[in-house]
Amino acid sequence: MGFLKEFKEFAMRGSVIDLAVGVVIGGAFGKIVTSMVDDIIMPPIGYITGGVDFSNMRYVITEANEAAGTTEVAITYGNFINVIIQFLIIAFCIFLVIKGINSMKRKEEIAPEAPAAPSKEEVLLTEIRDILRSK
Repeated sequence: MGFLKEFKEFAMRGSVIDLAVGVVIGGAFGKIVTSMVDDIIMPPIGYITGGVDFSNMRYVITEANEAAGTTEVAITYGNFINVIIQFLIIAFCIFLVIKGINSMKRKEEIAPEAPAAPSKEEVLLTEIRDILRSK
């Protein structure tokens, strides 16, 4: 029973739950970026480059042969280009989030602290010093 209790404590920690939420949101964000790259960014780039569809670009090593029952073996470098673009977009978005967080931290650090009021002992000693100086 100790093992299950320990696992429950581990799984219910805030950091584990935060990580799980981050993974789920990250997966959803990845799908959004994939759709944006495939459906919005790549068609204009394909139009500019003369109708090239990057997702279908590949280097065929061996052709498919239905008679022999072999499939095509190819290096799909066009899909790799799409994935690189997706990575760059995600990395840029993460950079912007981290930059925003860091700028908020800097503003907190810059805020000047109010000087601490002197203690009763310091006030008393200052008064004694001033009286001694005046004599």
